[in-house]
Amino acid sequence: MPFSKLRTEVEKIVQEHEAPVDLRLKEICELLKAEIPYYTWVGFYFKNGDKNELKLGPYAGEPTDHTIIPFGKGICGQVAVSNKNFVVPDVSAQDNYIACSIHVKAEIVVPLFKNGENIGQIDIDSNVPDPFTEEDERFLEFVNEKVAEIL
Repeated sequence: MPFSKLRTEVEKIVQEHEAPVDLRLKEICELLKAEIPYYTWVGFYFKNGDKNELKLGPYAGEPTDHTIIPFGKGICGQVAVSNKNFVVPDVSAQDNYIACSIHVKAEIVVPLFKNGENIGQIDIDSNVPDPFTEEDERFLEFVNEKVAEIL
């Protein structure tokens, strides 16, 4: 499914006002994982209260032990500090990488802002080397803008 059609599907999920927010976030994760062949694991991490750490939210993919990630650690932790997208074409080339699976080859993390504050992120792992393009970044920024509307 092309990104343009996925945008429409994401908007539909966000507008399901009767569904709890976590359920809608999980639906988004499942949609992206199912429809984008190189998205192996899709999940949201959110700032954990006043702590300088991220807590795993809804996701689609294999279970992970990384339910809490300190700021600055791994790709997700770095994005929590930098407030910038981080595209990693080859995770084995990253010194500060937290491996979730030996099969993961690439990762993209895009911060999620609400009222100008970085409150979390969407994290995508791929078992395909270097699959992410600028189109993925723009699409995931769109997803996060829509998600911010319901948080």
